[in-house]
Amino acid sequence: MEVFFTKLTALGGPLLLGAATTVAITLASLAVAIVIGLSLALIRLLGFRPINWLISIYVEMFRNTPVLAQVFIIYFSLPYLGMKINPFPAAVIGLGLNGGAMLTEVFRAGLNAIHYGQREAALAVGMTPWMSLRYIILPQTWRITLPPLGNYSIALLKDTAVVSAIAAPEIMFWARNLVTSTFETTFVYILAALLYFCLSFPLARMVDGFERRQRAWQ
Repeated sequence: MEVFFTKLTALGGPLLLGAATTVAITLASLAVAIVIGLSLALIRLLGFRPINWLISIYVEMFRNTPVLAQVFIIYFSLPYLGMKINPFPAAVIGLGLNGGAMLTEVFRAGLNAIHYGQREAALAVGMTPWMSLRYIILPQTWRITLPPLGNYSIALLKDTAVVSAIAAPEIMFWARNLVTSTFETTFVYILAALLYFCLSFPLARMVDGFERRQRAWQ
């Protein structure tokens, strides 16, 4: 038992540092993805066909290629254009752009789920288009999109493992380094898996709560 706790203390510290970085990458990437996704979904709502084509190209490109390849391009290829990016921002940009493509479709579906008559009614009572969007459309859109957004957040937290390939110091980066230096492969990766579970499980419970409340509202 003493040996177990000695190992846990020695190996758990670096993994906890990695967990803090994992959370930071997840939150930053999620913020980027939400801003991109909501902005592009609103632009598509305006119906300008040339712009919508460009948005569709972006969405399909990022949805249908591996996120690891996208992160590699950002981290390894941009320096050839004179843009040197450190691992952390490269991870956030890569995951954020990939998530933005996913969330564009989520928010677009949420916006389209709001009956057009609500927009017309808001304009009929004297609201401006911006006011109808802010006070009528977006609150309902958030309620509709919260469950898929929560599920995406869980997937994003686990997907941060891929950025260890560019030396972003998250959980799997530290796990791989610890395995190389200590050869405690099973113990280290079990600890890493438990850390991911401890981070993901509360978020999954929150998503379930949102879904139950949504069903109650309906």
